[in-house]
Amino acid sequence: MVEVFKGTTTVGVLCDGGVVLASESRATMGSFIASSQAKKIYQIDDLVGMTTAGAVGDAQSLVRMVQVEARLYKMQRGERMTVKAVTSMLANILSSRRYYPFMVQLVMGGVDRYGPKIYSLDALGGQIEERRIVSTGSGSPIAYGVLEAMYKPGISIEDGTVLAARAIHNAMKRDSASGDKIELVRITDKYEEVGEPEFTEIMNLL
Repeated sequence: MVEVFKGTTTVGVLCDGGVVLASESRATMGSFIASSQAKKIYQIDDLVGMTTAGAVGDAQSLVRMVQVEARLYKMQRGERMTVKAVTSMLANILSSRRYYPFMVQLVMGGVDRYGPKIYSLDALGGQIEERRIVSTGSGSPIAYGVLEAMYKPGISIEDGTVLAARAIHNAMKRDSASGDKIELVRITDKYEEVGEPEFTEIMNLL
């Protein structure tokens, strides 16, 4: 379980007017590369996304629970949950299982009436509001080196996308549990997965 928990790199960047979430797509079982197409960024609500690091089954189970609760809230109240509310709900789920914890490390990011927000969560339900940048997983020390060196307050969503890609790209060079493809998501007034040809243009800048 420790080996499964270690492998991944995800990044969150707080930008002017939005957030950027990024990950790579490698899933490992110890030293074995189990998949090169693992999905690690999930849309939770209209303008809320979550990155996952850790045991794939635990992460997917949590995603399903939180997605359903967010939809039910919107149906009952006629409005979306705030990013903080979604994060607090997930933190309560994690805390309730502290003796048999979900082996995950999560980043929740999105935009609501209070502006762009990013939160990190640990396996026991601890939640921290991140004011600038965050990274999780085995490649996070490498990613943090890039993020700390290049992040600037008030960074644009375009520059934040390039920065997140650069952090993941560099982590993939040195962390054997991170690799294959880079996934990029921008959340502003819409939830947007970065695709071709923009992705190729971003990679040419790295």
